[in-house]
Amino acid sequence: MTSSIAIMFAVAALFTLIGAGLLLALLRPASTGKVYAFRMIGIMALSLGIVLIMSASAMWHWSVA
Repeated sequence: MTSSIAIMFAVAALFTLIGAGLLLALLRPASTGKVYAFRMIGIMALSLGIVLIMSASAMWHWSVA
């Protein structure tokens, strides 16, 4: 595995954890503005992490083949 793919996996894991953390923070009561912001940012960060994981995985498989 090249270093660029490893960095991509690390960034993907970071965004996935941030997104999941923001969405889990919604379990506690909060103001409507905070709920809206956490929901939007959490979903976008989680989606970015998932897409980066898929992309890094595909790049890794292509580099091995």
